[in-house]
Amino acid sequence: MGTTLHSLKGPRGSRRNRKRIGRGPGSGTGEQSGKGVKGQKARTGHHGARLGFEGGQMPMQRRLPKRGFKNVFAAKTFAVNLRDLEERFEEGTVTITELHGVGLIPRRCRWVKVLGSGDLSKKFVVKANAFSASAKDKIEKKGGRAEVVEG
Repeated sequence: MGTTLHSLKGPRGSRRNRKRIGRGPGSGTGEQSGKGVKGQKARTGHHGARLGFEGGQMPMQRRLPKRGFKNVFAAKTFAVNLRDLEERFEEGTVTITELHGVGLIPRRCRWVKVLGSGDLSKKFVVKANAFSASAKDKIEKKGGRAEVVEG
């Protein structure tokens, strides 16, 4: 008779009993139940301090001076080089959606600038939000077009 699902067992030593704390001195975790001696961490209800908490000391984020201004609404620009287009695309039209598709830019990215690093041997019609002067020049030298689209 073969092995059946209800008779399967894990390998020896793979299953352990849970640690039963506070069960007397013979258990190894009696008296203070593995929590050491006194202190905040030994108390009931202690589940770890929140992120950035330094035990009541003034936290690092509040000790450091604040400088400048960070615009949370700024459009984050993502750069794509011509060499990346050369490697991943055949001749034709390249749009922002296609750049998402091949993983060159993250899904959340809405503003793309094409930079001129690398050489082109193919003819592309590239549709992006911005182009560097060298990128635009290289694309047009190969007979392609650099079309600016609004984000």
